[in-house]
Amino acid sequence: MIPEDLRYTDAHEWVRDLGDGVVRIGITDHAQSQLGDVVFVQLPAVGESVAAGAAVGEVESTKSVSDIYAPVAGTVSAVNEALQDNPELINTGPYEAGWMFEVQLADGAAGTPDDLLDAAAYRQLTGN
Repeated sequence: MIPEDLRYTDAHEWVRDLGDGVVRIGITDHAQSQLGDVVFVQLPAVGESVAAGAAVGEVESTKSVSDIYAPVAGTVSAVNEALQDNPELINTGPYEAGWMFEVQLADGAAGTPDDLLDAAAYRQLTGN
C-alpha cells in the first residue's frame, strides 16, 4: 500500500503536508515490513533543528537497527509520544498511528519539497 497523497524518499520515509509549513514524517509500509517487528524507536527532540538527509533517530526491530533520516530541513515541532510505549504502531499503521515526528519547514517553505518522490516513483523504486 502506497498512499497517493504522500511524498517519499529513497530511504523509505514518507512526508505528509499538514499545511502552514508543517509536515508529518514516518517510515513506509515497505520499510516496516523489511524491518520486522519494531521494538524501540528513538526520535528527535521537539525544538531540535534537522537538516534534510541527516540521521535524526533510530528504529530498532527484532532484525536490525536502522537510522531515521529527516527528508526535509526545519525544526521538530512534534513527536509521536505513543511510540515510546507502543513502537509496534509503526508495524500496524505506518501511515497513521505510527507516524514519527513533525517538522516546521525551514525558511517559511510551504508544502512538501519538489525533490521528494511521488507515489508512482516510489512504487517504481520498491517494485510494488
